[in-house]
Amino acid sequence: MQRYSGEHLGSAPHIVVLGSCKVGNFVVSTPVLRGLRARFPDAVIGFIGSELTADFERALPSLDWRCSWDDPSAGSGLRLQQSLAEQRQRHGPVQLALNLDGFNPLTCSLVPWLEPLYVAGGSLSANRRRDLPWGKHPRQRFLGDPDWDSPAFQQRYADVFSSNYIAELFCQLAWVQDDVDPTAIELPSAEPPFVVPDVLIHCTTARAAKVWPFNYWRQVLDVADAHGWSVGLVGSPPAAQKEAYNAGEGEDSLLKSTELIDLRGQTSLMQLAGACRQAKAVISVDAGPLHIAAAVGTPTYAIVGNDGDGLGASPVRLWMPRCSNVMRSVSAASCSACAENRFRNDACLVEGHPCMAAIQPSQVIEWLKLQLN
Repeated sequence: MQRYSGEHLGSAPHIVVLGSCKVGNFVVSTPVLRGLRARFPDAVIGFIGSELTADFERALPSLDWRCSWDDPSAGSGLRLQQSLAEQRQRHGPVQLALNLDGFNPLTCSLVPWLEPLYVAGGSLSANRRRDLPWGKHPRQRFLGDPDWDSPAFQQRYADVFSSNYIAELFCQLAWVQDDVDPTAIELPSAEPPFVVPDVLIHCTTARAAKVWPFNYWRQVLDVADAHGWSVGLVGSPPAAQKEAYNAGEGEDSLLKSTELIDLRGQTSLMQLAGACRQAKAVISVDAGPLHIAAAVGTPTYAIVGNDGDGLGASPVRLWMPRCSNVMRSVSAASCSACAENRFRNDACLVEGHPCMAAIQPSQVIEWLKLQLN
């Protein structure tokens, strides 16, 4: 096992990519998958991903096989080992293992079991006793930096990276930065099982620090109703929204008091992509649906608690989509608390949640009028 430094991998190499269970992470992984296919057109490319994004993974033309590392069913661990052994037997030894979820202990443990010749991303050593050293090249050692979202990070790597956008960092890690445009996200989609409203909104996120006040959403919905625009609420099933995504009673209150259409839990991710593709506009906090809507080309407004310089509740320098169909809010409040905490906090660290509270509904409403009038 050696750190990958851009070496040619020979004829028809077997490449295995390890992905995340987070929707946004998967979406920004698609450029590096296309870059690998462009650089190694005869390669067999496998993907060890998530049950959550499995429908997307199966539909990507750049992948030849896939399996899940997070299957919760009984016996899944043994089945995963058997599946990986079968893929190595069918396609030969793994020349390159690319871990795009490199701080996940499980994916880092899986890499040495693949017995790859080269490794890019997080991994245990071949004997599984320690972490594999990052390597000395900037495309390797940046993984050891703690502040990927900061302006200082971009300055340190200005000679190598053009930005600190996560999709570019993935491409740099795999040495395919010259083979694909990392800002060009492409996603497959499927027909949704309902008539798509004019506007889709997504209000919740796993980090409470990124939630916009529900009374502000109400003002946006009142304007939409006054203009005769239909609005649908997307997300996980209602129980999951409350349990894992900080919905509380906010979404139920909006549904009871407005003309908002409840579409939560009614789509697969590919069907959600199809719904976003058909919508006239999508408004979302910093969460997976934001990245899906951005990727399918729909006018998308990101409600994030960040000021004009990118400082705030979300790591926008790292994660905000770079495509032209996306605009983000600009908060009048500047707060460094989340950045200083490396965005590890769930709830807001400052009384009153000023960064999100300072995003006035008028910002969202004026943007929406431009899209629909």
